[in-house]
Amino acid sequence: MNAERRKALTKLYSQLDDIKNEVESLKDQEQEAFDNMPEGLQQGERGQKSEQAVGELENAVSSLEDALTSIDNSTSE
Repeated sequence: MNAERRKALTKLYSQLDDIKNEVESLKDQEQEAFDNMPEGLQQGERGQKSEQAVGELENAVSSLEDALTSIDNSTSE
């Protein structure tokens, strides 16, 4: 890979890492909100939606980590 493409991928890697960190922070906030709900709300529709959101955000973080690994692997010599 030439230096120009490697530089572009390095920039994208950094941006993607920032996005992953933001998504992870939002996931943590949602998990904390769920954990602080009374048990009755946790078991209700609101709690289920919150729990589902946490799971989907975990999936997003995992996918972003996979993308970062792939980019990193493509730029290593």
